[in-house]
Amino acid sequence: MPMFSRFMLMLTLVFAGEIVFLLPFHTTRFFRPTMLEAFELSNTQLGDFFAVYGIMAMISYFPGGALADRFSARGLLTASLIATSAGGLYMATYPGAVGLALLFGYWGITTILLFWAALIRATREWGGHEEQGMAFGILEGGRGLVAALLASMGVVLLASLMPDNLDQLNNEERREAFRSVIFFYSGATLAAAALTWFVIPSVRHVGDSTRALFRNAVTVLGRPLVWAQAAVIICAYCGYKGFDNYSLYAVQVLGMNEVDGAKITAYATYVRPVAAIAAGLIADRWAAGKTVGACFILLVISYGALAVSVPVGAGLYIIYGNLFVSVAAVFMLRGVYFALLEENQVPPYLTGAVAGTVSFIGYTPEIFFGPITGRILDANPGPVGHQHYFLFLAAVATIGVAVVVWLLRLQHQNTASVWTDVVEASRQSTR
Repeated sequence: MPMFSRFMLMLTLVFAGEIVFLLPFHTTRFFRPTMLEAFELSNTQLGDFFAVYGIMAMISYFPGGALADRFSARGLLTASLIATSAGGLYMATYPGAVGLALLFGYWGITTILLFWAALIRATREWGGHEEQGMAFGILEGGRGLVAALLASMGVVLLASLMPDNLDQLNNEERREAFRSVIFFYSGATLAAAALTWFVIPSVRHVGDSTRALFRNAVTVLGRPLVWAQAAVIICAYCGYKGFDNYSLYAVQVLGMNEVDGAKITAYATYVRPVAAIAAGLIADRWAAGKTVGACFILLVISYGALAVSVPVGAGLYIIYGNLFVSVAAVFMLRGVYFALLEENQVPPYLTGAVAGTVSFIGYTPEIFFGPITGRILDANPGPVGHQHYFLFLAAVATIGVAVVVWLLRLQHQNTASVWTDVVEASRQSTR
């Protein structure tokens, strides 16, 4: 593939890979206080909506992996982006609790079934055998840059539509301002669909039957390496989901207003491209598994410090420092945990099946994280609730360290032989 085409392909994967999640996640991550007020929601209710999203996403990962191994990424990604954008138009009508629950369930299908495994497979193919850390580091880092830029644009848009004195803001004014952000994100998602259609080549994967592909997905569930990688993603993704509440922490603990709380979260996102790409470079030279372990150790220390820090005097600088460390470590994890596919010697044609399977297990925090943390915050309003929140995250990161030790032990075995029977079964099915 020519260098320019290769560059444009990765740029498109990066752009689409982040934009598909603008509506279900950016609206709640960067603008959480505003969204809670505009929709008149509690943290518990929003957490339950994320659980609905997570359930539908979990159901979608399995078949999504099989589809990625069979059909062209261009069609799958484009359809996903168009369908997700349409959901934003409904969100802008300010539906009630039932409508929002259905919307998040819908997004759980549109952002995962046709999208996620196809994105992972396309990225792995782009990276080849020698640059998996770099490929996934660029994907995550580039996604982070896109997220930071679009979040900043959303914050500017929101700020321009709100009065200087936010104390005088009524809820209808807040709704109108937030509706503009929703429309902006919906338009960006639709633009990403057009870019994907015209840039990504239409290449259909020919090989196993659909029946065989689903059989592969079930078979890989019996592999300890798959479970170990899935457990890594569970712990890492909890850290990523933890970032969703940073704007609320800024408002309720650090005393910022809604706009400034959104700004600090948006600014923190600029750490993502640097952290993810750096992690990819380190992983290619050191090892993805060891890099993941080091990141979890950083998170244990950082979350523990945030759980006991008091936001006064010198304590405020400790908080800012540890917020930065936690953000960097989380994005480093996201930049390399799918590079474990190559380190675990997963056969290339099984990429979709394994990616779908580990995602099916690994992204279960979409189901349980929101309800748990929403109840933690609502049970203890203010600083105490957030301290309990960071203690919970520290406990999860500690489990992550233990999981990495397990993974590294498994990797000392002959990982290639782990996949022998899967390969043979697939060959038999195609004869």
